[in-house]
Amino acid sequence: MTEEKKSSRIRGIIAAVKDFVYGMAVHDMVRYMLKTRMYLEHLFMLMTMGDMLGIPVLPPYYSLKILPYLTPKIANWKRRMFKERDLTDMLF
Repeated sequence: MTEEKKSSRIRGIIAAVKDFVYGMAVHDMVRYMLKTRMYLEHLFMLMTMGDMLGIPVLPPYYSLKILPYLTPKIANWKRRMFKERDLTDMLF
């Protein structure tokens, strides 16, 4: 074996060990944090843009000040809010 093949094989083994340790130690925590962030972002969108759904929470003046930052997320937020849900959605 040449030095290049040995070093690439060692790098591959190290990467596999890193992935294994990541999966064992922190993968569930990362998924939980991402899910929590998603719920907090949707709650923030509901508070600021709730009058689109007929739920006025904040005065429109403050919502309009934040509007340029929220514009890219409005379509996904509306799709999530109006999505039909059933029992299996709550399980996962």
